[in-house]
Amino acid sequence: MTGGIVALRDLKVDLDSLDSVIEVVDIHKYFGGLKALKGVSFHVKPREVLGIIGPNGAGKTTLFNVITGFLRPDRGRVVYLGHDITGKRPHYLSKLGLARTFQIAKPFEGMSTLENVLIGLLFARRGRNGFRVGMSDLVHEARRILEVVSLEHKANSPAGHLTVVERKRLELARVLAIEPTVLLLDEVMAGLSSQEVEWEVDLLRRIKEEKDLTVVMIEHVMKAIMSFSDRLVVLHHGEKIAEGRPEEVARDPKVVEAYLGED
Repeated sequence: MTGGIVALRDLKVDLDSLDSVIEVVDIHKYFGGLKALKGVSFHVKPREVLGIIGPNGAGKTTLFNVITGFLRPDRGRVVYLGHDITGKRPHYLSKLGLARTFQIAKPFEGMSTLENVLIGLLFARRGRNGFRVGMSDLVHEARRILEVVSLEHKANSPAGHLTVVERKRLELARVLAIEPTVLLLDEVMAGLSSQEVEWEVDLLRRIKEEKDLTVVMIEHVMKAIMSFSDRLVVLHHGEKIAEGRPEEVARDPKVVEAYLGED
């Protein structure tokens, strides 16, 4: 593995030449006597949707926090585009194209919806043609992103006045502003109605294709993750108990017993 974090910032990535975008290698994470993650390993292929499922407390969000630099593992490595990024800070990783959402959307409530997206654009990996663009161009781009997530009509509304569903859409808009290569989604379907879940899945499919994204997704809404994911990784008590295509995982006795249930 060559090159430091500075060299990676302007990395030109040929996804077709890679076997994996992310490799998680033997990750262990402890909180005092609690073993949150115990030797978790898997890889994420370019352009695939990898779903991560498991019961509450299985270690899913802890795993996301390790991958995105919010936590440093006690053992193991995270490799991104062939480079070891273990323990690198989140603001560095966002410039490399690793962007994530959070379970609870926390916008800057005193700012408008548009201004929230502008903040994401200020942290984008690169300006247009490699140069920093003017504010009028940034505002135009922010409005375009809000159109993608159907929030253009709330552009000037305070983010604190948005509904739960609208806050989740704003959370997605903010990470799209970072111009990600890999999008990590943490329970973006939670609290949505069945119709809203269908809308969200259709939106994510469209964004994935248009932006040429790789997606890693934590989700409890089985209808969504089974239909959207190419592969699943299942965690239970901090350990990986299954990995494979959704239909294979759904029939795995260990997964049925630990999480899915007989129905």
